[in-house]
Amino acid sequence: MSAKPPAQFDGKAFARGLSTAPGVYRMIAADDTVLYVGKASALKNRVSSYFNATPKSARIMTMLNQTARMETTVTRTEAEALILENQLIKSLKPRYNVLLRDDKSYPYVLMTNETWPRIAMHRGPRAVPGRYFGPYASVGAVRDTLNLMHKLFKLRSCEDSVFRNRSRPCLQHQIGRCSAPCVGLVPAREYDESVRRAALLLDGRSDELTDELGRAMEAAAARLDFEEAARVRDLVTSIRTLQARQYVDGRAADLDVLAVAMQGAAACVMLLAFRDGRNLGTRAFFPKTNGSESPEEVLAAFVSQYYGEQNPPREIVLDRDIPDREMIEQALSSAGERKVQLRTSVRGERAGYLDMARRNAGITLASERTSHAAQLARAEGLRDLLGLAGLPARIECFDISHTMGEATVASCVVFDAEGPVRGQYRRYNITGIEPGDDYAAMHQAISRRFRRSVAAAAEAAGAGEPPATARGKRDAEAAAVLPDILLIDGGAGQVAQARAVLDELGVEGVALVGVAKGPARRPGDEELLLPGIDGQPGRNVRPGTDSPALQLVQQVRDEAHRFAITGHRGRRQKARNTSRLEDIPGIGPRRRGNLLRHFGGLAGLKAAGVEEISRVDGVNDALAERIYATLHGLETVEGGSRAGATRSDE
Repeated sequence: MSAKPPAQFDGKAFARGLSTAPGVYRMIAADDTVLYVGKASALKNRVSSYFNATPKSARIMTMLNQTARMETTVTRTEAEALILENQLIKSLKPRYNVLLRDDKSYPYVLMTNETWPRIAMHRGPRAVPGRYFGPYASVGAVRDTLNLMHKLFKLRSCEDSVFRNRSRPCLQHQIGRCSAPCVGLVPAREYDESVRRAALLLDGRSDELTDELGRAMEAAAARLDFEEAARVRDLVTSIRTLQARQYVDGRAADLDVLAVAMQGAAACVMLLAFRDGRNLGTRAFFPKTNGSESPEEVLAAFVSQYYGEQNPPREIVLDRDIPDREMIEQALSSAGERKVQLRTSVRGERAGYLDMARRNAGITLASERTSHAAQLARAEGLRDLLGLAGLPARIECFDISHTMGEATVASCVVFDAEGPVRGQYRRYNITGIEPGDDYAAMHQAISRRFRRSVAAAAEAAGAGEPPATARGKRDAEAAAVLPDILLIDGGAGQVAQARAVLDELGVEGVALVGVAKGPARRPGDEELLLPGIDGQPGRNVRPGTDSPALQLVQQVRDEAHRFAITGHRGRRQKARNTSRLEDIPGIGPRRRGNLLRHFGGLAGLKAAGVEEISRVDGVNDALAERIYATLHGLETVEGGSRAGATRSDE
């Protein structure tokens, strides 16, 4: 079967005008959507291969028949082509590319850039200044690494808000996992040395570290400082004991092992990672194949996209050969400024690791396929229960969380046919209502959500202003999509508020469902409230514990509950960690620390009178007046006097 390009696009003529330089090409449909993004070491040769007489797969033929034009970008090197390809795939999400999907950010070990650096696990954008070590294959591997760091180097892990306000060492110091820099129990030079040594170990330079510690131990013994020599000796022993190392060919293992398993259009890539002899565990990825049935193509796409963002090890072992292996190898070597090998024929320990990864990939994919089948059964059960015409493609659920009316937060979680869509979750900080009024909170959250849908629809029709930023455009596009099912975690009152908002905004085609807990509040006893539409009477149903439909509702409801509680706790903790002293002009970190130490905290300061406050070092009478007035909600007047203030000793 030979490739026949569409009549409106002459692929052969287009390819003849290309150079043999490396670069990236894009196949574009008549409606300007990008169908495919690819890289090439020689653009002319690669693009020509699509339009020659060599038989093509049905997927490639379909793509070529939809191509109306092509665009290319010439790059200086193959490494630049690899980077650009990854960026375009990530931003454009082409219809026919294999897409690496991972809704969780990679876990890193973060060492902050501060006077007293802390060490902790980090996920998400690298917004915090400092050094990031990783990524690690799993959260468990990060926790094991942090446990090692705290035992060996006693670096702090507490947040800055806690660190700044400590007046005595915490439990971590008492159990020997922190040197208590918060209260000055360790000199700055000694702490900085511990930070530097921890970075060496995290960088995989443990041999260099143990050699350095050995010299330090000998130097301490030479100057007869046997106590310091013993401390360094114990540190070296701990490093060699705690850091169990695995070796390949007599050297500390520093490699990744990749294996792919496929069943139909479903794929699983299993990653087994080693760094400096430490097994960082396995991690499974489930790329979106977009019709590709070739394991080689899926694995090649994974290697390009994953290592386009992550620093590759010196050796990557693959369970099969992949297209463009030499080009990818050269691009990774050039980008990482060190030689990177992609190996497919291995023996010995590597073969054992490869077999382990291959077996785990097959088992994990089978388990994932089973869970997808169960998810489909639950979606079909919910469709039948609600009487929908088709399977629900989008489910949204709202929940409200607060503590006796404090820091009220509403959550909105989104599920599609494959599960949670975390990138479209939203939280709403609820303001301007009576504390504890869940009905008003639900009304406000639903209004804010669906007003955006109405505004997005108006903008699409040309009646509104387009978003000014790329993020605003993505949010508007997500808001424009209406859910098939809107779940409300609550009873008839909350459901009535949601119904009122939908009617007020003219939103139609959304099945509204309330999820009320049963009398005993046990899982499985939930009652689903189905309000009537267009004058039809509503109905309440209890599907029962064994109902697949209720299991899906519970899954979505529990996720909304978790997301709401997490947001509420964060908002509440932020409010409690923010000292009111920070809002007073003339109060900097030093004076704030003096005040809190003198009175033992904010409660003691609030109980003090003006005269006692003015006795604190650095606080004069006028500043004492402002502090007292701010803490007691009083208005300050000219001359430093207070309107309506009473002396603490009257």
